[in-house]
Amino acid sequence: MRKTLSAWVLVLGVTGLSAAMLVAHVSAGGQAPLSQRPSARAASPTVPDHWVETWAAAQQIQRTAPGVSPPAPFVNQTVRMIAHTSIGGKRLRVEFANTYATAPLLVGAAHIGLRANDSAVTAGSDRVLVVNGKSSFTIPPGGLMVTDPVDLSVPPLSDLAVSVYVPGTAERQTQHSLGLHTTYISKEGDFTKAPSITDNSTSLSWYWLASIQVMAPSTTGAVIAFGDSITDGYHSTVDTNRMWPAVLSQRLLASSSRLSIVNEAISGNQILRDGAGVNALARFDHDVIARAGARWLMVLEGINDIGRGLGPAASPETAVSADDLIAADRQMIERAHTHGMRVIGATLTPYEGAGYYSEAGEAARSALNSWIRTSGAFDAVVDFDKTTRDPSHPARFLPEYDSGDHLHPNDAGYHAMAEAVDLTIFSAKAW
Repeated sequence: MRKTLSAWVLVLGVTGLSAAMLVAHVSAGGQAPLSQRPSARAASPTVPDHWVETWAAAQQIQRTAPGVSPPAPFVNQTVRMIAHTSIGGKRLRVEFANTYATAPLLVGAAHIGLRANDSAVTAGSDRVLVVNGKSSFTIPPGGLMVTDPVDLSVPPLSDLAVSVYVPGTAERQTQHSLGLHTTYISKEGDFTKAPSITDNSTSLSWYWLASIQVMAPSTTGAVIAFGDSITDGYHSTVDTNRMWPAVLSQRLLASSSRLSIVNEAISGNQILRDGAGVNALARFDHDVIARAGARWLMVLEGINDIGRGLGPAASPETAVSADDLIAADRQMIERAHTHGMRVIGATLTPYEGAGYYSEAGEAARSALNSWIRTSGAFDAVVDFDKTTRDPSHPARFLPEYDSGDHLHPNDAGYHAMAEAVDLTIFSAKAW
């Protein structure tokens, strides 16, 4: 009793409760009111570690061009996918999604390990992934599941091999089309624990793999790169991690930053209309808000809305204005701020010469970029337009940064974009 009273007397100065009242209350068998009890944070000065995304990919439905047959479903096959980490950790878990399927996805087995080269897993690093203690699990249509944690020492900027065995038939509806990393697909059978898959076909897409999270200190967070093909890395060199978010991740880690970079872009995506993936406003909650440890959001999107809404093939149904995109950006800013995230606005890169370029579209891009730079709506701004444009012809890419289609950067252009980000934006005092 004496020990209990002493503990409560220590908090009298901040509670305003008199010593006599507290002694009488506790002596009678009562407890101090919740507002007067020492908090768990006060009792323990250390804040526990938490889950933070080290890698993620936005899910989209598999689509094919008119008249083209969709790829055959997986049948009794193993799919081994490569994911390049941002930050490292000693414990991880994986999120699988069955977002766009019309049937349940039966996972017969799933493994993860450090990738040595090609499809080979580093000896001793293979781990079984289970859900609720079970190595086989079913994900309902539209659902997702997070695996139980596994202990594995994951270095930063390393490759992980995630292997999924589907014993039955699994359609390819849920995927990330532009993975830009080779995926290895076995002929028949469960190869999830095999050191490598030698008799395979390959793809450049990820299937069902939504995110990989590591346990990290409380001071660690994630930056969500949200956008379209220019963030996804279209026309960057396959299997080399040359997209601008990956290069920015290298810079942050070299500066001893506490942030990961998570690429939640979809090539061809639009802010206001479905197409390649659902529209950005519709996928915002899952691809941004729900990401573990998310603290910053970088938005680079709108060029597809402009090109398709104001380009040569535009129609009244697809028409869009700079004001429409500004209103949508304000929505994303507000939703991110509501969840305690800071938001960085990125200006849209040049596109004169691209197939859907138009003078009306260029006027809308210029107006949107002016608003991004000057409105003060964002917590910070990165001027990708200024970085990549030709000073003598500002509506066009600088030739040495142009991939050739006048819309997407090449490896050098993506590198320049990553270098243009002022790392002091992410200083601790900004949180």
